[in-house]
Amino acid sequence: MRIRRSFYLLSLCPLVLVAQPSADSKISQAIGQAVKDSGAPSVSVAVINHDQVIFAGASGKANIEADRAADVNTRYAVGSISKEFTAAAILLLQEQHKLSLDDKVSKYFPDLTRANEVTIRQLLSHTSGYEDYAPQDYIIPEWTKPTTPAAILDRFAKKPLNFDPGTRWQYSNTNFVLAGEIFEKVSGQPLVAFLREKIFDPLGIRSAGDCIETSPTDASAYTRFALGPPRPVAREASGWYFAAGELCMTPSDLARWDVALLQKKVLSAKSYEEFTREVKLNNGDLTGYALGLQIGSFRNMPTISHGGEVSGFLAQNTLYPTRGGAIVTLSNEDGISFIGPLTQRIATLVFLPEDTPPAAAEKDTAETRSILEDLQRGEIDRRLLTDNASSYFTAAALQDYRSSLMALGPLKSVTLVNEHLRGGMTQRIYRAQYEKKTVVLNIYVMPDGKYEQFLVVDQL
Repeated sequence: MRIRRSFYLLSLCPLVLVAQPSADSKISQAIGQAVKDSGAPSVSVAVINHDQVIFAGASGKANIEADRAADVNTRYAVGSISKEFTAAAILLLQEQHKLSLDDKVSKYFPDLTRANEVTIRQLLSHTSGYEDYAPQDYIIPEWTKPTTPAAILDRFAKKPLNFDPGTRWQYSNTNFVLAGEIFEKVSGQPLVAFLREKIFDPLGIRSAGDCIETSPTDASAYTRFALGPPRPVAREASGWYFAAGELCMTPSDLARWDVALLQKKVLSAKSYEEFTREVKLNNGDLTGYALGLQIGSFRNMPTISHGGEVSGFLAQNTLYPTRGGAIVTLSNEDGISFIGPLTQRIATLVFLPEDTPPAAAEKDTAETRSILEDLQRGEIDRRLLTDNASSYFTAAALQDYRSSLMALGPLKSVTLVNEHLRGGMTQRIYRAQYEKKTVVLNIYVMPDGKYEQFLVVDQL
């Protein structure tokens, strides 16, 4: 179960779907292609740009057996994305002066291991040392039987710590179960009820709730074994999710939360800064994690994100603050890695359109493949090359190209990865897949079509 102030002004301003036909078309095509290529039952996506939802769409089946299509109203389990909301709830209690992030766990649960050394902040940043109770990436028999947060803590938060508090970073769902228990003890209110009152209802998030409370329109859970087809899979029983990953919702509703974060509407400025500030270890090393949020970047754009995985579901929620953007990507199959690449593909389409790989002319790709096939035979048509490129392909170079490429077996495909302008030329990066290995082609093309560079680069 890898569950890896003025709200009301926002609720009076519903999210607007901005008409952008060309963007919609490209995103829809990317989603449909991802479902086709991956074999996943479905994927549902919401995209924000400049603080507005510009796209919401789904492709595939919410339930394969019933032939029920996924749509924008289909709910998915979001797994560990729930941790964002748990952290926000704790921060709201801190704003009310009911607790402090620097409180020791012992103030609330003194009987847990080294509770007088571990802080709430360390729980929310995975630096406490408490062992993860759910590291497996498949459902184990134990998880099909109901449990309670107290039982989880009694078993896992009384074990010796994996490391001294604050000295290492290690993802642990146990941290957030404990944080959720502290929240409920301090607030006197169930976590989901608090989230509904203070966050979901004010933001117009209608679909969010505990995954145990199912709906006939929810997406069904699937897994796969190796490269096999989707197989129905059981869900975790009650008590296993809790504050570490208990929520289900639609991508559009999760996007409403993202807009509120981008506009800093949910928390005070001080709380938002604490929420999104990367936590450091005691020695100053970085963790890549804030409070229930991962801190990173994509193509030089800062990102604030979290993924989620519970039995039968994968989820990714990524904010791009410098673009006022976010991408929510949800799917109803685990055991497959495709929502991360799909998120990056959509981010490139929306936020970096100049970097989007073009649909290269068929003749360009065909010519590239032809040159590569010649090189596999130790040959080159020098009429296609500039003088510089021709000087590169010496007899020794051609011999090395022939012997090394022949060892890779038949050439199966050549795919354009990216295209840029550089030095007055067009730089094209291709991925060439052979029977035994995939290599990268780094090519420069002059305005007259001749090749200034045609390099085959090993990909480790």
